[in-house]
Amino acid sequence: MKARGVVCTMTQNIYDNETFFQGYSQLERSVEGLEGAAEWPAMRALLPDLNGRTVLDLGCGFGWFCRFARQQGAAHVHGIDVSENMLARAREMTADAAIIYGRADLEQLELPPASVDVAYSSLALHYIERLDALMAQVGGALAVGGRFIFSVEHPIYTAPSRPGWIVGADGQRTWPVDSYLAEGPRSTDWLAKGVIKQHRTIATYVDLVRRAGLTLHHLEEWGPTPAQIAARPDWASERQRPPFLLVAAER
Repeated sequence: MKARGVVCTMTQNIYDNETFFQGYSQLERSVEGLEGAAEWPAMRALLPDLNGRTVLDLGCGFGWFCRFARQQGAAHVHGIDVSENMLARAREMTADAAIIYGRADLEQLELPPASVDVAYSSLALHYIERLDALMAQVGGALAVGGRFIFSVEHPIYTAPSRPGWIVGADGQRTWPVDSYLAEGPRSTDWLAKGVIKQHRTIATYVDLVRRAGLTLHHLEEWGPTPAQIAARPDWASERQRPPFLLVAAER
């Protein structure tokens, strides 16, 4: 798995920005791993049986999913990330020769054909400008019957040109969706200034899956369940607009 020799576009490597990385390292999902990610139960339900499978994690971060895949019996796991900071932490936390971590820019990735049974990506693809090229690589890399499960920040979040809630005179909060149909880069201040995310509509994500030669099996605008809100009342606000889009597709 390698990057192309000609570099046209490069992923913004915000995770190697020390201010951003320190803030990210303190998030609940960074400290507690998969169990600290509210959407994890829904993502886990989309996974096929991983026993004996070859698994690819795109934007592997600290390697939490890579280690989970091995615990579920995956034969080989390859985690890819552009951030040296993230990969260094992943290697520190992993003692398993069947898990390989590699640094690569997802904008320029080349994957061997029919080499992967399960591809997975959590909250990484909304940073990718040339997502059509990456999707095509994943589609070609999946073996027949292979699955691609991914999550992205919901377009309701990536659409705003200004961050945060708007609070009205009555105290009600609304999320400022701006120019939803105008796709492209949006700059936001999250953990650090000038974080670039790529805004796409839901329809575009579905079309990218289709053009990659994959069949869409599941599309979910995720929000916490009543049981989750009962356990974590602070998550109730996430029912006002979905924070994540979850997708499962098959080769």
